[in-house]
Amino acid sequence: MQLDIPAGDFAGYIFDLDGTLVHTMPLHYFAWDAAMRHHGLQEALSEDLFYSLGGVPTVRVAELIGEHYGLTLNPEEVEVTKERLFLEKLEAVEHIAPVVAFARKMAATHPIAIATGGMPQVAAAALRAAGLSELFPIVVTPKDVDPGRGKPAPDMFLLAAKKMGVAPETCLVFEDAEPGVQAALAAGMQVVRVPSRA
Repeated sequence: MQLDIPAGDFAGYIFDLDGTLVHTMPLHYFAWDAAMRHHGLQEALSEDLFYSLGGVPTVRVAELIGEHYGLTLNPEEVEVTKERLFLEKLEAVEHIAPVVAFARKMAATHPIAIATGGMPQVAAAALRAAGLSELFPIVVTPKDVDPGRGKPAPDMFLLAAKKMGVAPETCLVFEDAEPGVQAALAAGMQVVRVPSRA
């Protein structure tokens, strides 16, 4: 994988987690497919739909999938089911090597942070499984911003910049999904797109 990193002297670096730092998207798909079937979906969950919602907060993903398939469901209950299924399958997690290598290199001289659409306990578990917890002291999740202000809103990236103590326009973001790219651009940040789908 070749990362297209723009020239420039950036003050801080922000990374999405799933599909950007770690290969967890197939596992998330499995958990979403199983959770939605448990809550009434009568067919396989569309992978295209799933990947189009990368980075969106979990409860909102449940709402959007439900709307897409015309299901009446409780998104909070779907979230609980999905997260349980994901954590049950989470063991060792493979790094997306070029991104992790870049993060390690930058961490020696710059502040770095994570802005993820996953819930805090799920993000923490994935970071532990990947052996990356110590590398990222700043982890921003949808729980850290106002409800409904997760990706594609810019709030999570703006908060990550604030926690790093740097101006938003001096940050470089690494993202694999369109909602996250939109959020970073709305925050005034440049973006490196990481391909997460083979």
